[in-house]
Amino acid sequence: MLAERFIKVVRMILPMPFTIAVILTLFTVILAIILTDPIQSNNSPHFMQILEFWELGFWDLLKFGMQMTLMLVFGHVLALTKPIQKLIDLALKYCTNTSNSAAIVTVFTLLVTFFNWGLGLIFGAIFARKVAEYAVKNNMELNYPLIGAAGYSGLMIWHGGLSGSAPIKVSEEGHFLFDQIGQILMNETVFSSMNITISMILLLILPCSMYWLGGKVKAVPLSITKNEELEHQPSSKVSGAEKLDHSSWFCYLFAILILIVGINKALIKPEEVTLRFINPDFINFMLLGLGLALHGTFSKYLYAVESAIKGTTGIIIQFPIYAGIMGIMKYSGLVMVFSDFFVQISNQTTFPIFTFISAALVNIFVPSGGGQWAVQGPIIVETAMELGVSIPKCIMALAYGDQLTNMMQPFWALPLLGITGLKAKEILPFTLFLMCIGAVVFISGLLIF
Repeated sequence: MLAERFIKVVRMILPMPFTIAVILTLFTVILAIILTDPIQSNNSPHFMQILEFWELGFWDLLKFGMQMTLMLVFGHVLALTKPIQKLIDLALKYCTNTSNSAAIVTVFTLLVTFFNWGLGLIFGAIFARKVAEYAVKNNMELNYPLIGAAGYSGLMIWHGGLSGSAPIKVSEEGHFLFDQIGQILMNETVFSSMNITISMILLLILPCSMYWLGGKVKAVPLSITKNEELEHQPSSKVSGAEKLDHSSWFCYLFAILILIVGINKALIKPEEVTLRFINPDFINFMLLGLGLALHGTFSKYLYAVESAIKGTTGIIIQFPIYAGIMGIMKYSGLVMVFSDFFVQISNQTTFPIFTFISAALVNIFVPSGGGQWAVQGPIIVETAMELGVSIPKCIMALAYGDQLTNMMQPFWALPLLGITGLKAKEILPFTLFLMCIGAVVFISGLLIF
């Protein structure tokens, strides 16, 4: 099969993501040596200067890395709550065949992922698994890989949503490009007319496409057992101070305090009109409060956190590496070299398209929206300022390119594959189908707006 050959090629040319980050670091060092001049005020050899720049940038994104880590954890924890499970169970009765199931899973996954990418990633995986279990229980034939792809579809809309790394980072005061572009609020990026229109079109076209595809693929009987990992920790006898760990009222009290602070910031503060309150800290704070409220006890919440924390390894270890690359590009002047190149080959119309295409390619090697923004952000900003192109539009162009090739980059599919029991090669033909549709929508949107 074409999918199997593609997976084989990918495995031959791409090592694990951390190794790719190291290779990109070495490549950036070489480029900086070749394309930039030594800093005259620094007496160190050029090579040592580059290494100093790398070390200087290495720690620049610690806060951002922790914000993204918590966003994944809090979103994952929220997906494991009983209300989310009940929402899935309610929708299951309409999953009567492959077409219906694929469309329904896609719709809900896209909506949830627009709210939070970590929540959407796990929600889609659990939903796909539940559909398979429902099919077995009701002796229904199903194309399970298509349903798995539907559960992964949210990763093609996440970066244009409320938890998109680049949009929420630039909405924060003091972000690493603040001196150049200042604070760009969410109403200029995520809630812009361009992004809302593109998101609505995807919300309409993708489920319809998956419904159509469901009628074309072969459905087969399934043999799948209930996934016990999705169950909550069983209750046990507690005594003494441990009762607080299992106390609902104590957990609700703390959750309510958190939510009151967040709601106050959103509804009472005068910045409400400009959506200034939406930033990584606000999103994480609200996810924490909602997770605690819906789990009901600290013990259940922490049990869910233990399950969720396993998926954060890539973010924790890779963000400093990408920050180091950013440091080399920023302090050596390499970012200006790239910027000048794009200025020469681009204009106000074509630069957002070039940004989209380059982001799509870079995401194959740097499967991290935040890490990619750290590397490409300085180049995009410098070039956009030179050409007089809308910076918010270019930020969204990067977001679209980044999320598009998630459909062919299996890194973020790993949690879904673990929960569903599917293999990457099984869902890849269908995610590539989604990617082709998305490419047309994104490029059209960037040209029209």
